[in-house]
Amino acid sequence: MSIFNEAIAQTADAGAAAPQSILMNLLPFGLLIVVFYFLLIRPQQKRMKEHKTMVDNLRRGDRVVSAGGLIGTINRVGEGEEIEVEIANGVIVTVVKSTITTIMNKNAAGVKVANDSSAGQKKAKSKK
Repeated sequence: MSIFNEAIAQTADAGAAAPQSILMNLLPFGLLIVVFYFLLIRPQQKRMKEHKTMVDNLRRGDRVVSAGGLIGTINRVGEGEEIEVEIANGVIVTVVKSTITTIMNKNAAGVKVANDSSAGQKKAKSKK
């Protein structure tokens, strides 16, 4: 009989501590949700906002890269969701604005060449 009394007593004690243990069991899941929000959801929302700003600021003459890898110059920006991109001399394609992934700097090649030549001059001076 004393075995049954001990089992019942242990069950009664476990029932009293149950609400605290449920809270402690749910706490790690809550922390995981918070961590996922700050590590995954907020950065993605920031990237989406930056992309929307970039797409809204597309102008004629900008050199762009599409999601499909096409590189070209914007020929016409319409009021809708489409733009015309010239990918080669006389070859104009219509592209959806949201597929533009990058606006390439028009002066990127010139700046790079200028930096390379100045770096070469510095190396030549350091050898003397």
